[in-house]
Amino acid sequence: MSKSVKGKRVAILATDGFEESELSSPREALDVAGVEVDIVSLKSGKITAWAKTNWGKEYPVDKVLDEVTSDEYDMLVLPGGLFNPDTLRANDSALAFTRSFFKQHKPVAAICHAPWVLISAGVVNGRDLTSYPTVKDDVINAGGNWHDQSVVVDSGLVTSRSPEDLEDFNRKVIEELAEGKHQRQVA
Repeated sequence: MSKSVKGKRVAILATDGFEESELSSPREALDVAGVEVDIVSLKSGKITAWAKTNWGKEYPVDKVLDEVTSDEYDMLVLPGGLFNPDTLRANDSALAFTRSFFKQHKPVAAICHAPWVLISAGVVNGRDLTSYPTVKDDVINAGGNWHDQSVVVDSGLVTSRSPEDLEDFNRKVIEELAEGKHQRQVA
């Protein structure tokens, strides 16, 4: 990787019920790379993870969604889990925040069930992506091209299927952050 990510800023948008490893692992990879990471949520205080089969650790919220804009960040990361993306996709502010990264051509990364947020934000039509297998039909019905791969990248959009794909996901998150803005080619 020729470009450095040191000093860049990333927002991880999450609320209660995010899959713990899908927030902690990318955050750690970004921290190690010298990236400033904010956990952005719908509420202040702490949010609680879902750790495979039960509630997990609490994570402090750095910023409340209504107090930030995409202008402050170089990338958006959306962890999955069931509860987290289901709550976020029903929140107009979360959808507007997500759409704003796409409008500014900034990289966005989503794993597991997080493509639900992208679908509700209306940004998957014509894009190549992956997700947890049960989200496949939702992606296809929203006009996306679903692929059963550990990681799929489409003009700065990074997607992965599950926690088992985190190594590939994290590598591509760092790579796309280093590349910066992506102008999507329209056929």
